[in-house]
Amino acid sequence: MSDARLEQLSQDDCLRRLREGSVGRIAFIVDDNPIVLPVNYRFVEPDSGPLLAVRTRPGNVIDQASTQVAFEIDSIDPSNHQGWSVLVRGELLHAYPSSPMIREGFDSDSWLADRDAWLLIDPWAITGRELRAGESLWHVHPTEYL
Repeated sequence: MSDARLEQLSQDDCLRRLREGSVGRIAFIVDDNPIVLPVNYRFVEPDSGPLLAVRTRPGNVIDQASTQVAFEIDSIDPSNHQGWSVLVRGELLHAYPSSPMIREGFDSDSWLADRDAWLLIDPWAITGRELRAGESLWHVHPTEYL
């Protein structure tokens, strides 16, 4: 490969990819140590601005996380040496499951039982980047020879 390039994703591209996804990773600090966990999420866009909603079990480690968090989604294509990622940095807020916004705006189906706590990430930054493969020096994909 030659001429591979790393490009910034536009805000619109970042938001589109967040809308399309449903699983990402949340990063936060617990007891002065970083932790990253996979979570289901829902991207919602109320009039006040975009939010990421994470459903979790009350009292678990995410429910006790610090208020400053990071959240990432990505897609990687190792065979073609390309991929993209979207990073959301923001404040983690607790939501009340009985509020109309929660009942009407968020997916009520959880992959696991007892996930009755809703956390919201109120973004202060949404950024993304994409690694695009350069032109191939071969006319066929290298895996076709294996």
